[in-house]
Amino acid sequence: MKAFFKKWGLLSAVFLVSMVIIVGCGTQKQTTQNEKNGEKEVSQQEIDKKSAQSFPITLTDDAGREVTIEEKPETIVSIQTSSTEIAFALGLGDQIVGVSDYDNYPPEALEKEKVGAQDINVELVLTLLPDMALVTDYHYKTHPETLQQFEDAGINVIVIGSATSFENVYRNIDMIGTATGSETEANEIISDMKQRLSAIKEKAAEEITDKKKVWVEVSPAPDIFTTGTNTFMHEMLESIQATNAAEEHEGWVKLTEEEIVKLNPDVIITTYGYYVENPKDQVLARKGWAEVPALKKQQVFDVDSDTVTRPGPRLIEGVETLAELIYPEIFK
Repeated sequence: MKAFFKKWGLLSAVFLVSMVIIVGCGTQKQTTQNEKNGEKEVSQQEIDKKSAQSFPITLTDDAGREVTIEEKPETIVSIQTSSTEIAFALGLGDQIVGVSDYDNYPPEALEKEKVGAQDINVELVLTLLPDMALVTDYHYKTHPETLQQFEDAGINVIVIGSATSFENVYRNIDMIGTATGSETEANEIISDMKQRLSAIKEKAAEEITDKKKVWVEVSPAPDIFTTGTNTFMHEMLESIQATNAAEEHEGWVKLTEEEIVKLNPDVIITTYGYYVENPKDQVLARKGWAEVPALKKQQVFDVDSDTVTRPGPRLIEGVETLAELIYPEIFK
């Protein structure tokens, strides 16, 4: 019996020691986990602190003005369709309280308060009293007193200039990103656009040996306007190894039907399908155009105007669409 109790006592001692070790390990693990959680919390606090410290910032807008923004804007008015698209792409939809009368993308923009276009509804903007107003160089040149009213009311006014190239668009995205504390998002958008454009350029350069001549119509007959050099469309066509039939002209120009027919384009691109019904059929039915290669081969296409003329993130979609339509055997 003594031997039994002696043995039981030894086992109890071993059991107690084991429990101490297990509890100790558990406590150590819990302490370690708490330390890790504490480190995560501190790290997040540091990130938040650094984010908060990015303001105040000073930037030079496209009017050449130095603008100091004390705090990250919580409410924004955008009085230009392209700036609105950029702001939404940056994830600022909830901060936007007013947009231009012509904003149509993204769909959420249609739900925002309309505050004017070339002529701004000053009273409405002052009623909304946003932290920031994204305006254009047109507003800066023609409505300086309005912009001064905004600034006097404590609204940060950022002038976003006109863009005629992809580089201009990258600059605008970067500026709006900087002004709103969305630099990371801006860099991601720009990087994505550049990578996709580079991929198209490389593929076109490698595989296209027979360049097609493309005629672009941005308005229907009888007043037919096209896009020459120093336009997005011209840069897009060059990117995919296509020739702009209007490359001898600069900007948006008007040509007669006789002049256009003589250019003998292989492909015709229209951009007014959003307000003209069946633009392709109208082009194919034109008198005196029957011998134009584009009509002979039924190579007439309508594209979304906003993706090839509006200086925003969707321009890269415009390039990809043109590539598929003009060189389907390579890009589709």
